[in-house]
Amino acid sequence: MIRSNPSYKKERTKFFFDHFNHRQKSLEEVERIFRRIDLMSNAINEKTGGNIDTDTLHLMVISEMNDHEVDFSTIDLAALYDEMEAIVFKYPPMAYCSATKNVLRTLHQRQDCTLGLLSNTAFIKGRTLRKVLQELELGNYLHFQLYSDETGVSKPNPEMFRLMLETVTTTRNGETILPQQIIHIGDNVKADIEGASKAGIHTLLVNSNHQCISSLLN
Repeated sequence: MIRSNPSYKKERTKFFFDHFNHRQKSLEEVERIFRRIDLMSNAINEKTGGNIDTDTLHLMVISEMNDHEVDFSTIDLAALYDEMEAIVFKYPPMAYCSATKNVLRTLHQRQDCTLGLLSNTAFIKGRTLRKVLQELELGNYLHFQLYSDETGVSKPNPEMFRLMLETVTTTRNGETILPQQIIHIGDNVKADIEGASKAGIHTLLVNSNHQCISSLLN
């Protein structure tokens, strides 16, 4: 639905480089550390079905930057996240493609259609992504939003898709919705496509195959 602003990661890296770099690592090395932690946490979450929270990820980055010799008691995690959120809004994500808003608007107008978002979060929390979607004028088209840092589970964990089914039923005032009546759209083959398929849910892969969500209107 949205994609990252390249400038966000650059500014985030620079902030850590400026404020937590006691071992004087290069900016490029700090960037590589972020990338390693990001890939590792995604792989762990997909394997275990759990969720490594944002504060833990920040501490992991700071620890690796300083060769695992750092006094965590000196770090104000709440203030750190406020700084990170400020960077998000200075360099906000963008709609996935030019068709995104129109597709969501059109589907939202249909009485038989319920739109929801399931997101594996990492360095950006669900509470921030909700604000981002409102800023992009996309949030109003969603009937519900589920984030792994709030649910405690990550795709492809079947529990995430079970929660989605429960939420759809609640949103539709108790109407029973079967998995095969739902289509899950995502850009991650393991988390989105394999996870939803195992739950009996139809899928649409976007991104790597150059598929666009506008196909939903065909």
